[in-house]
Amino acid sequence: QLFLGERVEAAVIAGLLVLNAGLSMLQEARAQKALALLRRQLQVTARVRRDGEWNTVPAEVLVPGDVLHLRQGGIVPADVKLSDGSLLVDQSALTGESAAVSVEPGKTAFAGAMVRGGEATGEITATGTRTFFGKTAELVRTAGSANRQEHEIVGVVKNLFVVNAAMVVIVLGYAHQAGMTIGFVLPLLLTILLASIPVALPATFTFAAALGSLELSKRGVLITRLSALHDIASMTVLCSDKTGTLTRNEATVGTLWAAPDFSETDLLRAAALASDPAGQDPVDGAIIQAATARGWHAGEVERTAFKPFDPATKRAEAVYREATGARRYVKGAPAVIAQLAGVADTLWQPQAEAISALGQRVLAVAAGDETTVRLVGLVGLEDAVRDDSKAVVSAIQNAGVRVVMVTGDNALTARSVAEQVGIPGGLCSPEKLHGDLGADALNCGVFAGVFPEDKFRLVRGFQRRGAVVGMSGDGVNDAPALRQAEAGVAVANATDVAKAAAAIVLTQPGLSGVVPAIETSRRVFQRVITYTLAMLTKKIEMMALLVIGFLLTGHKPLTPLLMVLILFLNDFLTMSLSTDRMGFSLQPNRWNTRGILLAATVLAVCKLLFSLGVFIYGNYALRLEPALLKTLTFATLIFSSQAGIYLLRERGHFWQSRPSGFLVASSVLGLGVTLVLTLRGIFMPALPPALLLAVFGAGL
Repeated sequence: QLFLGERVEAAVIAGLLVLNAGLSMLQEARAQKALALLRRQLQVTARVRRDGEWNTVPAEVLVPGDVLHLRQGGIVPADVKLSDGSLLVDQSALTGESAAVSVEPGKTAFAGAMVRGGEATGEITATGTRTFFGKTAELVRTAGSANRQEHEIVGVVKNLFVVNAAMVVIVLGYAHQAGMTIGFVLPLLLTILLASIPVALPATFTFAAALGSLELSKRGVLITRLSALHDIASMTVLCSDKTGTLTRNEATVGTLWAAPDFSETDLLRAAALASDPAGQDPVDGAIIQAATARGWHAGEVERTAFKPFDPATKRAEAVYREATGARRYVKGAPAVIAQLAGVADTLWQPQAEAISALGQRVLAVAAGDETTVRLVGLVGLEDAVRDDSKAVVSAIQNAGVRVVMVTGDNALTARSVAEQVGIPGGLCSPEKLHGDLGADALNCGVFAGVFPEDKFRLVRGFQRRGAVVGMSGDGVNDAPALRQAEAGVAVANATDVAKAAAAIVLTQPGLSGVVPAIETSRRVFQRVITYTLAMLTKKIEMMALLVIGFLLTGHKPLTPLLMVLILFLNDFLTMSLSTDRMGFSLQPNRWNTRGILLAATVLAVCKLLFSLGVFIYGNYALRLEPALLKTLTFATLIFSSQAGIYLLRERGHFWQSRPSGFLVASSVLGLGVTLVLTLRGIFMPALPPALLLAVFGAGL
């Protein structure tokens, strides 16, 4: 345009390009926060023996072969194979499960675990990224799913480029045959190019997602990556963590079995007396809470001695001074307590197996004097299912999303929780999980005994089968899968690592926030699809009208400036579709670029019949001057595009739903500006009011 001396047109076009570039720069950038947080988690110190001396050194200087000393309250800085002593460790950072695990000599304590009890010495077998914890950091660094939104935008632009190229070839061929100079047809070629550029498409996608994110934030759902809204609308599989997501992540007393001659109240009292009210052990807290509910009161008898749970002996015990003399209360592993009480396996083992089958951890309780004890009974401990989990899972399933449970817990517990919350499907064995992840494995509904790399592989396995995967989690162990999934969901109270890796953060407990996220994301998807369809219809119609009008008359139907005005009045104003009232589908949404292009082409042909008819009528019947014909074409395209929006926004009859106030206001503003420009002759010759009114009525 500068080359042709048209400075106003050049300035407007340059401003449009600058605006588009500015909108692109404002889009959110994905920062690599998760990896930095994981590295900070590894910055701990350790007691190491080198050259016969014990010293405290930073964890990053540890190497395989170093001998470490581990004790209660410390963090395991590397994978350590114990040589003597025993530990009770919390591996929730690795497995996500809150239950403490006993590690004996010959077994490995994994890096990142917290030592809850005991003391031991061992040799380092792996450090850094070779440990379980380090593998999680490496998985987060390498994880990531394809951006489907960007892929679809690129697909739309490519197809418009093909149409544009075809139009340019036709114009150049005609101009060559007619002996026209390149300077004469260059403005028309520029106009066709402007007509084909989806200037507002990226901004509309971002605007629609931003509005959806704002709406969700009011419902306790935070979006950290805007494109995730489009992904969750397409989500077909949701991999849900168990602990803290479907369950409360709180130890509670479940099934009770009292031995002969004892009641459940006796059992809970004995178990509470073998616990420490002043301690922080969640098992002791759950037992004391249950006993208190049955009328027991702490301090009713004087405690003279207490030994907390020891991984070596697998029991805890306390001695009290009672009216009848010293009384001893013991709780711990059923086999250990049964042997201590001298009872046959046939008395307690069937009961313990029945409680375990319910997914509960079993403790045995005994009471007696300082020399002998009697078995009082068995206490089942469970991580209770959240009250709303079953209803939430059902709502997600009714939305067409398959829900599977992924947990590091044992198979019995996993199966029990799955049945309680309504997750169907078989249990995936470790052999299937660690194999090729074929159809047999991926058709399962419950995956138990899962480690971080298993979750990551599971998400990728579903993705290879064409699924759009959501993954919910809360721990460090979930971070790689959260990053790999299209819709990673960090639940309430998730670690900073999980939040940094996820695209969606829930602020309310459980999965309840996923339901509004699905509904809102599908509304956003429908708004974007509607805009895309309207935009493509307009682009194809305008390019075809420009070329056919040129072939019929030898004149340019529009100038580049008028095309830029159309872009402002239609493309950017129809961004208000991002605020329109939309329903949501009951099944996952999928982009179908080919189908959208086909529908847009059919609609464009129908609209072209109208706009081309007006153009031909103005040229041959009214014999308008070329400059005035351009004004008529400008007004026709504006009116038909605005009317088309109201036809496309509703999948049924256009009157079935009320458009948003912002959409109506935008349309009124666009039409008002068009009337002012065309009647006052701004940037174009003025049209007679009667002719403009006739075109407006015909457009409706």
